[in-house]
Amino acid sequence: MGTGQKRNIAVVPQARAALDAFRNEIANELGIQPPGGYWGDIPSRTCGAVGGHMVRRMIELAEQSLSQGRFPAAGAQQQQRQF
Repeated sequence: MGTGQKRNIAVVPQARAALDAFRNEIANELGIQPPGGYWGDIPSRTCGAVGGHMVRRMIELAEQSLSQGRFPAAGAQQQQRQF
């Protein structure tokens, strides 16, 4: 995929930098170091492993939040639906 054909659009654009940092943190934990920050030369299987670990970690954080009685995502969605 060339530059300008990026289809991954963040739902919250302000979160892009945090997501990139999170991806790099997970990749480092897995021992994956993309050359120069470019992920185009990394095999799909490896990128999928990084994405899978990211999802697992996000689910873990959401479950911890729910178990503590915090519902930040649900509250934000309800506020948006009210007109």
